[in-house]
This record gives sequence, structure tokens and C-alpha cells, in this order.
Amino acid sequence: MILPKIRDPRFITVRRGGILQDDDHRLLAMWAADCAEHVLHHFEQVRPTDDRPRRAIDLGRTWARDEIKWREARTAAGHANAAARDLSGAARHAAYAAGQAAAVGHVAAHELGAAAYAIKAARAAVSENERVEAGRSECQWQRAQLPDEIRELVLDDQRLRNELCWFAFDC
Repeated sequence: MILPKIRDPRFITVRRGGILQDDDHRLLAMWAADCAEHVLHHFEQVRPTDDRPRRAIDLGRTWARDEIKWREARTAAGHANAAARDLSGAARHAAYAAGQAAAVGHVAAHELGAAAYAIKAARAAVSENERVEAGRSECQWQRAQLPDEIRELVLDDQRLRNELCWFAFDC
């Protein structure tokens, strides 16, 4: 479970009683898509003809550009998760990252799920003695991609949910 029991109002849109503005919500979705796409090759190497995770990432970005309703991206998230189910290791985590990224339009707090699963994919793709450094490197890459407008929000979210997210953000 990567979502907290009590939802952070900073990740709930203003329309739903929180304080998250639409522009920031969309930036979170784009960043999550970047995180997922960065490790997607781990899935595509194993299942080159299965486009469900890539489609989920693309639809997450399409939602962020306000070109589709969040429901369509959320449906694609479910398909990406289904693509992961019978896999293991880096491929599985990469598909889950894509699913999390596509779900950000529905629940903004999924942004951290996309990032955490991407870090898990990076760790799983290397030998055991390289995993810590691979995770740290992926985490640092993700942080370098953060737009200034959401940087502090995401970094604080990482600090608060690091334990829920398998300590992926110890970088």
C-alpha cells in the first residue's frame, strides 16, 4: 500500500476539498509519466508487443494536457497493472510504474507510486551488489526532472511516505 490512510490535502484538488491546483496536478502527472517512461524499457524488453504500459503513460500525459477525461487514463492504468501481474522483477515494477503514472489524474498521490515503482524497477534490473546505487541513481534522476513549481511538494511527500514506499527515496 503506497497511499496513506489519511489523505494529504495538498494532493486533493480544490474541487474535492483539498488545496491542489489544476496546474500543479497536471505537473505531477507529467513528472510521474517521465518517471515511468524512464524504466519502461525493462518491461518492453520482456514483452515487446504488449503496449498497455506505454499506452497508460501516454494517456496519463494526454490527461495532463487536458485532452481526455481522467477516467480514460485510469482505465489504461488498470490495463498496465494487468500487464504486470504474471511478471516479476524489473519488468513487473516498470509496468506498475506506468499504471501508477496513468492514475495520477484520478488520485494525485499516485505520483509517488510511479516514482517508487520506477526505482524498484531500476534496482531489480541489476545484480544484488549494484541495487542500492541503481536505486539512488534513479531517485536522483527523478529529482532532477522535477519542475520547480512542484519540487518542494514532491520532496516533502517523499519524506512523509518513504516508509510506505519501501524506502525508495533514500537518495
